Amino acid sequence: MKNAIQLSMFNVAEVVLSYKSNVPPSQRKKITCSKDANDIFRESWNDSTLEYYEEFKILLMNRSNAVLGLLPISKGGISGTVTDVRIILQAALKSNASGLIVCHNHPSGNLNPSESDSRITQKLKEAGNIMDIQLLDHLILSPENDYYSFADNGLL
Repeated sequence: MKNAIQLSMFNVAEVVLSYKSNVPPSQRKKITCSKDANDIFRESWNDSTLEYYEEFKILLMNRSNAVLGLLPISKGGISGTVTDVRIILQAALKSNASGLIVCHNHPSGNLNPSESDSRITQKLKEAGNIMDIQLLDHLILSPENDYYSFADNGLL
């Protein structure tokens, strides 16, 4: 049986964890401000979907704020998308991230955080604190090439 461990009469699935980057540490982009993060997120977004549906993505960071990777988390509808804290922390743990920057878009162009945006930000911050993974920022992108930063606005 592939990917299983035989324990007497029980078959138990084997869990394998690994992380391998194809970007050498010396070439990883360092994030020094919200604009740096915005630039990376915006480049990863399909411009034709910014105004169509919400997406949620994360940047995984090391202790010196160098980007370990970018991960799309979810795609939703016009007014929301599912954000599962466990999936986000799983990715952070698997990549040995020390920090996170999360991002989603508002197809309406309204950059004001919703109540739901504020709740998920607080939930991610609290969960990250337990795991020693710092939530560094939460960005909201608009189709007009503008963004809102929770950190810049004193909400983190």
